[in-house]
Amino acid sequence: MSSIALGPLLVTLAASAGAVALSMLVAFGLGVVTGRHSIVDTIWGLGFVVVAVVALLASSGEGTPARRLVVVGLVAIWGVRLATHIGRRALRSGEDRRYVALLARAPGNRDRYALRVVYLPQGIVMWWVSLPVQLALVERGSFGLLGVLGTVVALGGIAFEAVGDAQLDHFLADRTRRSAVMDRGLWRYTRHPNYFGDACFWWGIYLIAAARAPGALTALSPVVMSVLLTRGSGKALLERDIADRRPGYADYVRRTSGFVPLPPRRD
Repeated sequence: MSSIALGPLLVTLAASAGAVALSMLVAFGLGVVTGRHSIVDTIWGLGFVVVAVVALLASSGEGTPARRLVVVGLVAIWGVRLATHIGRRALRSGEDRRYVALLARAPGNRDRYALRVVYLPQGIVMWWVSLPVQLALVERGSFGLLGVLGTVVALGGIAFEAVGDAQLDHFLADRTRRSAVMDRGLWRYTRHPNYFGDACFWWGIYLIAAARAPGALTALSPVVMSVLLTRGSGKALLERDIADRRPGYADYVRRTSGFVPLPPRRD
């Protein structure tokens, strides 16, 4: 732990946990008031920004200025863009069908059930996934080649995700296409360019943290995010019934990679 002072690290970890709790409580309050607990998806990106800023303040005087500036800047760009995109999409539609199905199983009070099965798990995941951010802010030593590589990967992930989201929005803007399958642009090479870009972003942040030995120990953070995107609440949940709503989606699945961008398979 020579590149990290234990005391400031523990303070940063605790402050970040508090920031996560505050973010989830705010999201829960807004969900109760509006009756739409899918608002947590909008708060998701902003929550990471709050964690990064709080961790930055809590670790004042620690770490390398360049690394601290880059990490917080990257998280801010990613989080604000994602929150803006999801927020705009939410304004055009009602409660997300996934949350409707989930909360329909509430054995009692719907809001208390949402707090337990939606906000608490997401808060835990947010703190865990943000561990590379927290460690990167207190690490001492040069930025290094790995830090540069991580920055490039993170920026590439943001760009890939943003382009994929923009292409889908443009496609859905034409109401005649609402039941059609989006298989153009980046969506021709992967069924989920937004999720792939998201995963790249967090692996990039991890590489920045891994430039110093202690940060390398947070590898399970991007692993958890990648698993959630591919097998949890991301790709797997989204595709559970989409073929029923969009004729031709089964054919799209057969010819298009599920996650990593690849040339389309020929029939």
